[in-house]
Parts: sequence; C-alpha cells; structure tokens
Amino acid sequence: MNLLAAKNLSHTFEYELFHDVSLELEEGESIAIIGISGSGKSTLLHVLSTLLEPNRGEVLLFNENIAKLSKKRLAQIKRDSLGLVFQSHYLFKGFSAYENLEVASLLSQNEIDNTLLKKLGIDICINQKVTQLSGGQQQRVSIARVLTKKPRIIFADEPTGNLDKETAHDVMELFFEYCQNNKAGMVLVTHDEGLAFQCKKVYKLENKELLQVK
Repeated sequence: MNLLAAKNLSHTFEYELFHDVSLELEEGESIAIIGISGSGKSTLLHVLSTLLEPNRGEVLLFNENIAKLSKKRLAQIKRDSLGLVFQSHYLFKGFSAYENLEVASLLSQNEIDNTLLKKLGIDICINQKVTQLSGGQQQRVSIARVLTKKPRIIFADEPTGNLDKETAHDVMELFFEYCQNNKAGMVLVTHDEGLAFQCKKVYKLENKELLQVK
C-alpha cells in the first residue's frame, strides 16, 4: 500500500528552497533524505508531515490529499497514524519518563511495550524525572513515546543526533524492524550518510532538486 506520495512540491521562504519534488513511500519501506545544512531537507520533512503547507504541489497520505481534508480528519490522521521524532525531544519536563509514555499510551489506546524499553536501554531509568536524564536517554524516551503510538509513518529529523554511534545503529535497526512488523514506513532526514544508506531509498536535496542516489 502507498503510505505517502508527494507530487511536484515547491517551497519558498525568503528564497526558494526546493522545487518540483516528488517521492513515494510504501509499506515496510524506509527513505532517507540527505543534503548540506540549509538545503531545505528539514523543511521538506515538515511539508511531508503536514507541519507546513507547500507553496505548490500536493501531499497524499494513505491516498488522501491532505489539502482537501477537513480539520477533523487531518487531526485524526496526525494523532493516529503519524509519528514525529526530532533531535529536540519535546518531552514533558515535569513528568517522569514513564509518565511521558503514559500520555502517548492514553491518546493512542496502545499499551506501553516493556520489550521496547529494554531494546532502547531505558527500562532502568524509566521512572526518573525527564530532567534527571541525559540527552541521549531523553532522546530514547522520545523515540519510545512515538513508537508507543504505533504510527503508520515515522518522520524522523536527525533522530540519533544525541546518541553515540553504537546506540544510533541500534535505534535505526529498531526503526527498520518496526516498519517491517507493522506495515509502516519511515522518512529520515540526516546528515549522517552512513545511517542514510541503511535505508531502502536515499535522496539528496541539492541545488533545489531532490535526486535519488540509491
């Protein structure tokens, strides 16, 4: 099944970042977008994940054109089917790590997976306050919170930026395993080409164009 289709996207802030960008994401598939800092790859991810409206072109999620959806339907898709992982973790700082996961569990009506916590190495610190955790631990809690939602599409912007190389590799393997087991897909933005080329497809955003390099 086609999870995501972008058709002829263009976006401009003070200058044009990219134009005529098209790509598709299928079930079980992972896509990486690489490019130099300032090339527009994070902006493209924001457009694909409905955080920004493109100046031109269209985005289809699960074969539905998001520009033609009601606010209620779009909110439902974002809540139930999309998971966003950023380098900044956006956890609730007054809560414990576990309480952050409980929020995702209540909203999605999915149980917290203790096996997932062990795979991420956060089972030993899960009851600590977020402010007591290291940056890497906070990032892994953020990833666990997203996966607790059981999204159909993971949008990840430098999700391993706060992690050491070994942990980053383990997290990527977890993402790939999740996509295969849940008929989900992932769009990854990263400057780390080693991580990027672990994905099924790799695109490079360069000179305002998106070129497939794998």
